[in-house]
Amino acid sequence: MITLSIIKADTGGFVGHSAVHPDMMAEARREMMRAIDSGLLIDGHVDSCGDDISLIMTHTYGPDADLIHSFAWDTFQATTHIAKELGLYGAGQDLLSDAFSGNLRGMGPGYAELEFGERPSEPVICFLADKTEPGAWNLPLYKMFADPFNTAGLIIDQKMHAGFTFEVYDLYKEKRIDFDCPADLYEMLMYIGAPARYVIHSVRSKTLTETAAATSTQRLSLIAGKYVGKDDPVMIVRCQSGLPAVGEVLEPFTFAFGVAGCMRGSHHAPLMPVSSGHAHPSRFDGPPRVVALGFQIHDGKLIGPRDLFADPAFDRARQQASEAMDYFRRHGPFEPHRLPLEDLEYTTMTVLTKKLANRWTPITTELTTAAASRS
Repeated sequence: MITLSIIKADTGGFVGHSAVHPDMMAEARREMMRAIDSGLLIDGHVDSCGDDISLIMTHTYGPDADLIHSFAWDTFQATTHIAKELGLYGAGQDLLSDAFSGNLRGMGPGYAELEFGERPSEPVICFLADKTEPGAWNLPLYKMFADPFNTAGLIIDQKMHAGFTFEVYDLYKEKRIDFDCPADLYEMLMYIGAPARYVIHSVRSKTLTETAAATSTQRLSLIAGKYVGKDDPVMIVRCQSGLPAVGEVLEPFTFAFGVAGCMRGSHHAPLMPVSSGHAHPSRFDGPPRVVALGFQIHDGKLIGPRDLFADPAFDRARQQASEAMDYFRRHGPFEPHRLPLEDLEYTTMTVLTKKLANRWTPITTELTTAAASRS
């Protein structure tokens, strides 16, 4: 069995929150080569989206492996050291603990991991996003694995016709549920349409009995108890041979759908599919970006990547994102551009609530006073 892991963290932004400094990328690549040479990893690739470093790795230790997570933690500590030396913004901001404690659960870095038996041809797509949250994957995963208007294979491919099982997390109550689709489709949509709380963690083929997709579901604000940066999720999707084709997996991103994130993690904005070279949000810390890196995995080796959004077929989505960004920005501090108050719990909203608590008075008091003055 092969395990494909993507582990990511923001350990310092260059400039502001827009990118990763080349020296940090070089350090991460040196650490990756050492891990491959030592036999810890079969193969690895280092990439970035916005100010997040992503470690894409193959190994045989399975998900949540101490050795793999420890390696990633040490690598992010090394890149944090460089960020501090260079005075970069938010150095080490995603590292919420002083010491590693077995695996990365609850420690800040996000990760998505898939363990599988390698097929004769194993195409996978690693999605990296910046300036948004884990729920950003809900809509595209629904389109890929449950919408026949997006994925013709749901009708045409006999192996896909039975549908898929979606594992959904409730991030607030730390509970999970499986939705058997298409039978449970309407019930599932009621929940995943609220992506701030309910997120798709994995998708499994009912015919192949194999996991087809996995996402990172870590919410930094829920871990830290305060806003320390957006979650910047990652996702792995396996393709072809009873699973959605590469083109079907990419198709949802021809629509620049709205996500939460952008400036200070507190605004709705369109998700823009971009090539790796354009994955550097700047305007109002946005628009949020997503990169698609395609690999063929063979004997655990990562053949690639192919920069799949470096394609003029996505130009209209990018233009749509720019136009949608104009529309949202005209709202300024008003909803629906700004997130609703319940999603601003970990910003200054809590401080303002306490500060102004004594200045709020019952409306009935005002009415009684006014009536008394008239009489």
